[in-house]
Amino acid sequence: MTSAEEEVDLPGYYEYYRTPVKMVATPDGGLTAWRLDKKTGGWQPANDIIDEILFAIGGEVFVRTPAQFVQRTEAERGRYLKGEGPIFALYETVKAIDDVAVAEGRPYTAEEAALIAGIRRRTFVMFEEQLQQAGDPGADPTIATAAS
Repeated sequence: MTSAEEEVDLPGYYEYYRTPVKMVATPDGGLTAWRLDKKTGGWQPANDIIDEILFAIGGEVFVRTPAQFVQRTEAERGRYLKGEGPIFALYETVKAIDDVAVAEGRPYTAEEAALIAGIRRRTFVMFEEQLQQAGDPGADPTIATAAS
């Protein structure tokens, strides 16, 4: 284990060039990174960017709380993914709220912001549970619990 790995609080949540990335402990005491795949909504191995994130070499690296990570992940999934079913219906609900605020040239009301945050926490859990069932090793629906 490198000295950088010894100093990292795990799990760690980041935004790397506008993409959610999480670092988690491995059973052998190391760490592994997972980057959101915007084409599938699943997680791709991202160990090649661990040092860049930890040492902020690239400049487009931000530390995120679990709540911010969940919200950002679901914002990306809602923006890039299309499909059928309850998750996508909820993504459409968020898009409809967003479309109204944009059309009216205003920020979200407190009620709209709370509704969107709640929907995104729910879709995160739903999506992550589906990923787990499909065998995605990076899936973890419990992050949303830490984010509440």
